Amino acid sequence: MDHFNQKASRLRPVDADSHMASRDPELAVAFEVLRPQGVARSVVFSSPHSGSVYPAAFLDAAQLDPLTLRRSEDAYVDELFGAAPELGAVLMRARFPRAYMDVNREPYELDPRMFEGRLPAFANTRSLRVAGGLGTIARVVGEAREIYAGRLNVAEGLARIESLYMPWHAALRGLMQEAWRRNGAAVLVDCHSMPSNAGRSDRIKADFVLGDRYGASCDPVFMDVAESRLRALGYAVVRNKPYAGGFITEHYGDPSAGWHALQIEINRGLYLDEATLARTPGFTALQDDLRKVMLALIDVAEGAGKQSLAAE
Repeated sequence: MDHFNQKASRLRPVDADSHMASRDPELAVAFEVLRPQGVARSVVFSSPHSGSVYPAAFLDAAQLDPLTLRRSEDAYVDELFGAAPELGAVLMRARFPRAYMDVNREPYELDPRMFEGRLPAFANTRSLRVAGGLGTIARVVGEAREIYAGRLNVAEGLARIESLYMPWHAALRGLMQEAWRRNGAAVLVDCHSMPSNAGRSDRIKADFVLGDRYGASCDPVFMDVAESRLRALGYAVVRNKPYAGGFITEHYGDPSAGWHALQIEINRGLYLDEATLARTPGFTALQDDLRKVMLALIDVAEGAGKQSLAAE
């Protein structure tokens, strides 16, 4: 059963700029919604995996050092797309880390081996992601390295979902609804990074992987514009392999209803040292290039919205 709503009706209403507090004091502000000064345009940029605020209780329960845990982050992706409000778009970014809560999963995609106590009957315990240790609450990071020294209490896991996952998705859905009502179209650009060896084959090493669920999550124009702009800037771009888009892309992309979702994966080797997570000199140049891509996507989204409103 899809407990995200049969696409989200079961989530509590949460104002798009509210930041429901978690049980961890460090995450009293769990995520941020950065808005432009004027009326927001049709595009929402989302960075769900760039959070780097690690609760002390989580670090105490983990058997891995903080740097190892941090290597699962999409480090600095929110900064790479930080120009969004200046360009008239919304930027939503998590503060909680992916290793603590992954909002790009089903809400209850959980591994029973991790928990002391019985999971709810509706939990999805059999997905491929759960089998790989990468459910809503991850069991492993990196090269299948176990995060926790012992089992978590079921109540702790469910509390994370209630205080972090549910408010994140309610807010994101609210932002998309705002954009659709105001502009006639809503476009979500879900922003991620990938290890530098991702997308590698004998012939190509991808700088970017663009995902649209093989054409199901957005109008082709958004994929075409993103790819053409990136290629014009000199980057190697592939579509949908190895990343076609995750839970977020799938569940917010409904082109027939005017909702479009595109996932962007950036090769981390372009902008950081993957061993130390330090920014490299390429960071600023990449940031400038992404600004051009963002502006192109915003412009084409405005056109799509006007066409939709004219048709009504």
